[in-house]
Amino acid sequence: MSEQTGFIELDRAVEAITVGPRHRTDFGDIDELAASIAREGLLQPITITPEGLLVCGARRLAAIRQLGWRKVNVWVRSGISDKLGHLLAEQDENTLHKPLTQQEAAALYRELKQLLAEDAERRKASTQFHDGHEPGEHGGGNFPPPAGSNGKTREQAAAMIPGSASYKTLEKISYLQHLTTDTTIPSELRTQAEQELERVDAGAPVDPAYRQLREAAEAAQQERVDQLHRLADEAVAKAKAATKKRTTGTQAAGPATDEMPRRYPTRAFWATWGELADWWTHYDPHQLAAELTDEQYRSFQATVEGTLAFAEELHAAREAHTDDAGTGGTVPVRGHLRAL
Repeated sequence: MSEQTGFIELDRAVEAITVGPRHRTDFGDIDELAASIAREGLLQPITITPEGLLVCGARRLAAIRQLGWRKVNVWVRSGISDKLGHLLAEQDENTLHKPLTQQEAAALYRELKQLLAEDAERRKASTQFHDGHEPGEHGGGNFPPPAGSNGKTREQAAAMIPGSASYKTLEKISYLQHLTTDTTIPSELRTQAEQELERVDAGAPVDPAYRQLREAAEAAQQERVDQLHRLADEAVAKAKAATKKRTTGTQAAGPATDEMPRRYPTRAFWATWGELADWWTHYDPHQLAAELTDEQYRSFQATVEGTLAFAEELHAAREAHTDDAGTGGTVPVRGHLRAL
């Protein structure tokens, strides 16, 4: 989907808003909604595309037309795909150039689901700040507000796509589409997901492929997590050993008997640090502070100390290497890390 932006536009001409026939025609009691809008005003603008195609708000639009309004405030939502724009503008199902593939239907479904969720959130926010209104009043739009029900929004999005499968099937197809770009799983699984999607478009059932690939993807991700844990445990053990060695000093008499630890190649170094990139973004310090034991925290501190000491040595070695090569300076170790 393209870039998503939106803005409020004041006084859009009501007659300039286009409504395609695929919006529901049974709007329920419009008289009551019209009376509420006449009394309180339109609390939540309807949503349209920059071209004036209605996206969300058919009940509200029907009510203000009944009231004879000539202009209305609207929420103009750009970033809507051309395919969805064409779908909203269709005046006859027969004008479709060709039936949607399963993948195309799933892409439109995700886009519609997001638009409906945005509209519901704006309606909820608008009513919460008006005394005497319950959340959802002036809601409805094309659909009643979801009232916390994601399932209802999914059903509504699927119903807007002509000839599409159920929302459950579209969710499964969307999951397979996500796998094709998920860099946390092996490339062979991404390729397999692409192949299964091609079979689905050709008429193959979705559920068997979905179940198989979901299980394989979850197993691959768990294996990756286990590997990160193993690397972390190894790093902690090394840091603890190094800390213990520094604190004990040279108490033992006679020549030193400690052997040098095994040296790993550079590719192993980067394999470790590549996996740890941005690791801190995945944890909540407050949660860790409450749940880590004292021993676990001390191990973490030892790892940090050992890492910073090594970082200083690496920085000094790089500076010396750069000076010898005559290629300029290096990036220093950040002071706030040393403060740890």
